[in-house]
Amino acid sequence: MADQPKVHVGKVVNAARGSVRAMDGFAALNQIVEAARECIHIHEVESTKRARLETYEATEVARIRAAESVLKDYFTQAFAERRTVFEEMFTRLDRALDEGNGEVLHTVVRGIVDIAKTSPLADVGDLSQIRAALDDPDQVWEL
Repeated sequence: MADQPKVHVGKVVNAARGSVRAMDGFAALNQIVEAARECIHIHEVESTKRARLETYEATEVARIRAAESVLKDYFTQAFAERRTVFEEMFTRLDRALDEGNGEVLHTVVRGIVDIAKTSPLADVGDLSQIRAALDDPDQVWEL
């Protein structure tokens, strides 16, 4: 006789136990989609914030560099003027020493000391206000 087909014997598992209903699967899919949408939205918002901060930073750095340039030019001019004044004062000091003129010597030394006491920025304004502004994180600098 020919080979007879084998009959498989086994146990049928109850499909109802531990199974997920179609509605539960659909709800889980909706939760995944919603979480992905929220993640994308947050990423877009944060990327926009980051771009704004980068633009703000670039603008502020450019403003600082412009102010730095102006301040450097100011100091160059102010100290060039002071250098000329000091050179003239020391020339007069040498002349007074050579001539032995104590009165001129006293006046010239007093002038040198008075000039040395003053800063080129002293006449501009209260530097403590600038320091307070530098320490204030909410300070807006206008040039």
